[in-house]
Amino acid sequence: MEIDIRNIKIELIQWLTTLEDSSIIQKIVELRKNEINDWWYDIPEVEKKSIELGISDAESGSLKPNSEAREIYNSLKISEDNSIIFT
Repeated sequence: MEIDIRNIKIELIQWLTTLEDSSIIQKIVELRKNEINDWWYDIPEVEKKSIELGISDAESGSLKPNSEAREIYNSLKISEDNSIIFT
């Protein structure tokens, strides 16, 4: 069975290298896109926007140094009702 799959793959590669029909090539590209399981498509929009905002901040140089972030994090306290208290 493994040999059959390997032979089929080789035949497909050979066929692809000679293929000139752009519509078939496009269909194969779309099939491949649909087969790729990318976590980006599985996360909520609010998380995507947060990630994009972080990337934008990084690209514009608007990031805080790690030492400042650690200082803020260390100053946080959690109350009995699980709310955050800034000290």
